[in-house]
Amino acid sequence: MVENRARAAIIHSQRITGLTPDVTAELVAEIGPLWHERHQSGLASRPRRRAVGAGAKHKLVFVDRLLATLVHLRHGVTHDVLACWFSVDRSTITRAIGEVRPLLGERGCTITAGLRLRTLAEVINYLGAEGRTGIIDGTEIRVRRPAAGR
Repeated sequence: MVENRARAAIIHSQRITGLTPDVTAELVAEIGPLWHERHQSGLASRPRRRAVGAGAKHKLVFVDRLLATLVHLRHGVTHDVLACWFSVDRSTITRAIGEVRPLLGERGCTITAGLRLRTLAEVINYLGAEGRTGIIDGTEIRVRRPAAGR
């Protein structure tokens, strides 16, 4: 769990997340309830094995999950590095990014009032219709590939 001072430093440094603190607060207000609703429905979808309130507690609160996802998407930081930053296990970061990333994708990004772009085709159509130029980050990220012939 990140202490409040470190969390505030991450939120207020636009170089780390790429977003202003106001936009980050909007994301927390908009996506936080959706994440909580999905989490609760996941718990309710299977029979309870423990009493209410029993079991492991979240070490990574939603704000930290969102920040870890934003940093990962912006800089391509490995899950191991984020796990060190947030003082949790790598698998916790992997799970957090897997939960928050689809919510960010469903939200899309707002270009003008009331217009949201959710797919690459929508971005291309928008840029073409407006006669604008866009920059797409095509940074190569090294991944492990299977050996030849496998």
